[in-house]
Amino acid sequence: MILRTLLDRYIFTELLSPFGLSLGALCFVMLTRELLRLVELLVSKGVGFWSVLKVFSILLPSFLVLTLPIAGIIASITAFGRLSFDKELVAMRAAGLSLFRLSRPVLLFALSVFGLTLLLSQWGQPWSSLNLKKVALNLLRDQLVLALERGTFNEPIPKMMIYVHDSADGRTAKGIFVSDERSAEEPRVIVAERYQVLMDQANDQVALRLLNGVIHSKPDQIDQYQQIAFTSYDLKLNLNQSGYATAEERPTYEAIMAQLRQSQGTDPTALRRLMEYYKDLAFPTASLVFCLLGVPVGIVSKRSGRIGGFAVGVLIVVIYYVFNVACEFLVTTGVIPPFAGAWLPNGIFVVITVLWFLKMSRQ
Repeated sequence: MILRTLLDRYIFTELLSPFGLSLGALCFVMLTRELLRLVELLVSKGVGFWSVLKVFSILLPSFLVLTLPIAGIIASITAFGRLSFDKELVAMRAAGLSLFRLSRPVLLFALSVFGLTLLLSQWGQPWSSLNLKKVALNLLRDQLVLALERGTFNEPIPKMMIYVHDSADGRTAKGIFVSDERSAEEPRVIVAERYQVLMDQANDQVALRLLNGVIHSKPDQIDQYQQIAFTSYDLKLNLNQSGYATAEERPTYEAIMAQLRQSQGTDPTALRRLMEYYKDLAFPTASLVFCLLGVPVGIVSKRSGRIGGFAVGVLIVVIYYVFNVACEFLVTTGVIPPFAGAWLPNGIFVVITVLWFLKMSRQ
């Protein structure tokens, strides 16, 4: 009994090292997509280091939902590949332990990966989306404040240039110049005496309130010119214009079903979104299947090593992704229902895992 407990700990420990290394490598690969943007915020936009670090920490749950299943199967393949290559697995089998008994710590490991993936997909990602929107709004406000640096032309968002006069005698500078070319049909030049920075979190907007100024614009006719005086004018900037746009909010289950009823179940967008709702549980379950599938795959590819295990694990996930894309096409074309489209790839991999386990256990 004590020997078997030690053996379980030994196999579980073998899983942790490749799991940690592959998880770190995969998160780094995912981060490189956002790395240049974060560096730009830090260097050229003047955003603080802690704000950039906060953005990274909020993005982390989304990274982990995708990388945990891949890291799990890589860990199983690498661990059992090494045990098989070093003949340790042969010694364990000679001691009377079946492959199913040796897979008990893998099952515990797989349940842990499944639980963490489920937690992040159900609660981590919604929290991430909500907080990322708040942080993006604060970044837009901070960038606008930095753009109001006196004596220099600044572009807080594309196609908008701001200049604030720098007072030479040390007194408070007055006057602001704004060139707004966001609308190509109606470019404007706005001059005002004073300004305030406002933030509207409800509508995801930051506004520059201009006081006592004039708007200069040129209508469609080339020989016309328009000038409008104002005492207070709000120049609004939203997240979509700033480059900090967050992901589109997913509609509720009730809204999707209402859309399907209205279209008599033929709307491809609603069908795809309903399939995504079913995937909220199907994808974490795939991480459980992947970890168990890694046992027979690792035994077969025992000479692949860590790099080979990484490549084989990624290849299996790519095949799973191809199945998902194919099922999504079948769902949107009405061949299969959304529930079947979300769970069919898992079913295929469960069958493969069981058959491969039985084959390896007989050898």
